[in-house]
Amino acid sequence: MTRTEYRWLLPSAMADPGLPDDRARTRRTVRDWAVDITAFLIAAGIGLLALTAIEADGSTPEAVLFADSVIGAAACCALWLRRRWPVGLAVALTLVCVVEPVAAGALLVALFSLAVHRPFKPTAIVGLGALVMTPLQPLLRPDPATSFLASLIFGILLVLLVLSWGMVVRSRRQLVLSLRERARRAEAEAELRAEQAQRLAREAIAREMHDVLAHRLTLLSVHAGALEFRPDAPAAEVGRAAGVIRDSAHEALQDLREIIGVLRGPGDTDEGERPQPTLATLDALVAESRLAGMKVAVDNRVAAPGDAPAATGRTVYRIAQEALTNARKHAPGTEVSLTVAGGPGEGLTVEVENPAPTEPFERVPGSGQGLIGLTERATLAGGELEHGPTKDGGFAVRARLPWPAA
Repeated sequence: MTRTEYRWLLPSAMADPGLPDDRARTRRTVRDWAVDITAFLIAAGIGLLALTAIEADGSTPEAVLFADSVIGAAACCALWLRRRWPVGLAVALTLVCVVEPVAAGALLVALFSLAVHRPFKPTAIVGLGALVMTPLQPLLRPDPATSFLASLIFGILLVLLVLSWGMVVRSRRQLVLSLRERARRAEAEAELRAEQAQRLAREAIAREMHDVLAHRLTLLSVHAGALEFRPDAPAAEVGRAAGVIRDSAHEALQDLREIIGVLRGPGDTDEGERPQPTLATLDALVAESRLAGMKVAVDNRVAAPGDAPAATGRTVYRIAQEALTNARKHAPGTEVSLTVAGGPGEGLTVEVENPAPTEPFERVPGSGQGLIGLTERATLAGGELEHGPTKDGGFAVRARLPWPAA
């Protein structure tokens, strides 16, 4: 919770909004001390005026006048408890004022404090009691200079005035506190949205790194494994494998450089960025896989792959790339079938299927995050993707993506 620089100018209820309720807010600020002293002086001033009027009457006994002075002073001193026990103090002063006009000022201050520090229901109940008791004082101790009706109307108006004023002050404080809480909540929500955006960006970068680098690194693994298990291979074959390893490493570095470029600002990107893969570059991916020793049967029934939307073509490319990579890792030596079909208005379908491996091989560990990433890619592109084992023990990946009509 942030504290205001001018806390001493605020009421304790607004300077310390984290306290559990109004009853616990007994730590006064400088403003509270000033208000309490002013309230005490106002109550004492009204009491002195009433005491002066009683003394000027001349018909009041000295003992009663002394009792009025003591009770009035006690009522004014009791106002220092108005923040902790506003209901009890207001009830007590209401009863005292029935026979003690010197405590009228203290009662008005107590009713005001009650309306400020307590909800409407207790304020209305005590206020109604004060209004009911108002006619009793002019009956029991009438003022010779004022008629009963005038005293009654004046007393009712004062009670209603201080109660209304106190409720307005409370409503304003509640509004300020609610606006402060709303601002604090909006700030927390903004921070949460920023954290979520950062997390989503990190996940997107990690997914892109997985989709791009897994293909390159699998090629490196396949050719490095071939060199390891066939040290007596012909020099031409060794040279070709070494060339593929070099090219794959170079491509992996280029892809990694592109992904890291996402983390830079718009002005830090290189002007000569490599073009993103599209549906038209799918043949190059197949050729690269065949060069690595894979058997890939392609059935491409897309008439104009260059006209496909860039985002859709890139998604198809990534799906085929990840599926071929998985087939190379988990079913080496098998023939993989790649089928792409569709056109404008009917969408694009891509299917990659491989049979179960027939020969033993060294398994490459996998986390399954690639297929999760492919499903998210297809969903974000407005399509759908499903994957799973086939009846003959193989594995298939099928996706359908939209291609709007021209």
